[in-house]
Amino acid sequence: MKIIIEGAGEVGSHLAKMLQAESNNVAVIDSDAQRLTRLAAYADVETIEGNPTSPQVLRNAGVGKADLFIAVNPFTAQEVNLVAAMLAKRLGARKVIARVNDEECLSADNKLMFKELGIELMFYPEKSAAEEIVAFLKHNSTAETMDFANGKLQIAVFKLDEDSPMLDMKLGEFANSLSPEEMQKFRIIAISRDSSTIIPKLDTKFQFDDLVFTISKKEGIPALYKCFGKSDINIRSVMIFGGGAIAEMLASKLNREGVSVKIIESDQKRCMELSERLSEDILIVNGDGRNSDFLYDEGIRDYDAFVALTGNDESNILACVVAKKFGVLRTVSEVENIEYIHLAEEMGVDNIINKKMITAGRIFKFTLSGRARFVRYMTGTNAEVLEYTVAPGAEITEGQLKDIDFPRNAIIGGVIRGNESFIAVGSTVIEPYDRVAIFAMPETIREIDRFFAKKS
Repeated sequence: MKIIIEGAGEVGSHLAKMLQAESNNVAVIDSDAQRLTRLAAYADVETIEGNPTSPQVLRNAGVGKADLFIAVNPFTAQEVNLVAAMLAKRLGARKVIARVNDEECLSADNKLMFKELGIELMFYPEKSAAEEIVAFLKHNSTAETMDFANGKLQIAVFKLDEDSPMLDMKLGEFANSLSPEEMQKFRIIAISRDSSTIIPKLDTKFQFDDLVFTISKKEGIPALYKCFGKSDINIRSVMIFGGGAIAEMLASKLNREGVSVKIIESDQKRCMELSERLSEDILIVNGDGRNSDFLYDEGIRDYDAFVALTGNDESNILACVVAKKFGVLRTVSEVENIEYIHLAEEMGVDNIINKKMITAGRIFKFTLSGRARFVRYMTGTNAEVLEYTVAPGAEITEGQLKDIDFPRNAIIGGVIRGNESFIAVGSTVIEPYDRVAIFAMPETIREIDRFFAKKS
């Protein structure tokens, strides 16, 4: 697949590296030579220096033969991405995607207008990050959650603490402890341990600090929480460290849901902007959130959750550690350096937000057969979660799952059929138009894609 990326910032560089590793032919356009040099040092991609809104630069990059054009320049106004994407489509790119930084572009009417202009997908990473944080605060007994079909199925990640009832228990023993009714409501699909991901077998033993990935029907969630010894906390107050775009959207969303919010921001000018743009119910405080005495004076001990969203990973992680020491029950940290994610988890941060991973999943589905509804990269594991719609005549429909040679490093967790949802087992038969939730290691994705595409 020929893919051209406009913008060699953090998101564009991460996408270039990821898509090149999938054996795609990747080229990156940027007007900044230094960014291109940094990218070329660790990714085997073609780099093109030039103005991404120049038709000649786009022609020289081979946009006319591109299967996918991704406009993700974060350093200029969003109009650069929109213009580049529309030009790429006009010049012959098969599919085009653009990053935006204005929620107005994502309204239903405007999305339709831009689609008519040729842009298949627009995405706003900061908005997606804010939505993920809100979802976590609603289901805060888990490290991460993902809903399918408005919650008919839910993937949840549980961290095994020292008091977990599942410690040292084998998967087979856990399964035997469940009633037949519970077995039909949820399933354990994977374990993340010491930076590696395990598709568990019956003799796999649960260990301290494991991240356990589960899939559950909506009605199975209370029993699942009980098995893991977890309970949700009613989050009524949140302190946010950092006043950037994610913080602004998060504060607004939480405020609309009746949550008390305080933002700590070190830049006085930004504090004034937030005060003018946000509800007067939201407290904006100018100060250094890295200072534990300052946080104490601002009443951090009285908040249910602490969310660190500065541009500095180290500050975010350490601030969450301080919040935990002050007794804050739930912490969230933005961590953009992927190498720091495991460190943050080891230091006790409850939930990690990474814009690059959020964006990568949304874009990666465009490189698949077209049956993939979405792809999601989960923090804490190198595995991916996919949702497919089954094509008539697809190989996956040819028998019971136990009789189909499905990739070993992948597992079908659940199925949505019409208004019904159920947990997949060996005797399950997948039918055309089913929506199927899959947990898979990256090396199996192309093979999985083949099972869901219509046979030619």
